[in-house]
Amino acid sequence: MMKFKPNQTRTYDGEGYKKRAACLCFKNEREEEVLLVSSSRHPDQWIVPGGGMEPEEEPGGAAVREVYEEAGVKGKLGRLLGVFEQNQDRKHRTYVYILTVTETLEDWEDSVNIGKKREWFKIEDAIKVLQCHKPVHAEYLEKLKLGCSSTNGNSVVPTLPDDNSTLYVTSSQSPGKPSTVR
Repeated sequence: MMKFKPNQTRTYDGEGYKKRAACLCFKNEREEEVLLVSSSRHPDQWIVPGGGMEPEEEPGGAAVREVYEEAGVKGKLGRLLGVFEQNQDRKHRTYVYILTVTETLEDWEDSVNIGKKREWFKIEDAIKVLQCHKPVHAEYLEKLKLGCSSTNGNSVVPTLPDDNSTLYVTSSQSPGKPSTVR
C-alpha cells in the first residue's frame, strides 16, 4: 500500500505500519560515538537519521540513502540491529542498521535545503538527548548497549532464530519498557 504526498511516497506493510529505515552511524567499529542530526520539525532537538522507504526499496538501501540525505555521510552498512515499532501516535515500523562512517560530506542535501546540522555524541549522552523527545530512538541505543560485550567494546551480532522470523521491538505505552515479539 502507498500514500502519495508532494515529493514523497509513503509505503506501508500489510499491517498498516509505515515502512521506515534508519542507521546508527558510528565513527569507527568500536561504536563509542554516534552521529545524530537536527530534527526538521524541531531544529533544537537531535534525532537518529532515517526516514520512509520508497516503493520496491530494500530496508538496507533505504537506510543508506536516508543517512546520505539527512546526515551527509557514507559508510559501510553493518548488521541489522532490529525492527522497531512505534504504536502510540504513529504506526511506524523502522529497520535500524549499524553503519560505520567512511566519508563525511562538507555540504549535503538537507544541510543546504533545510539547514540540518549533525553532531557526534557519546552513547550515554545521545541516549539522554533522545529520551526527552524521541524515546524510540533512545531505545535503539539501549538495545545496542544490551548487545555489547564487556570486552573491548565490540558488539555481539544478534542471531535470529532458526525459522528466520523477523525480530520486532515494540514501543509500548510505558516508555523505556520495550516488548519483543516475533
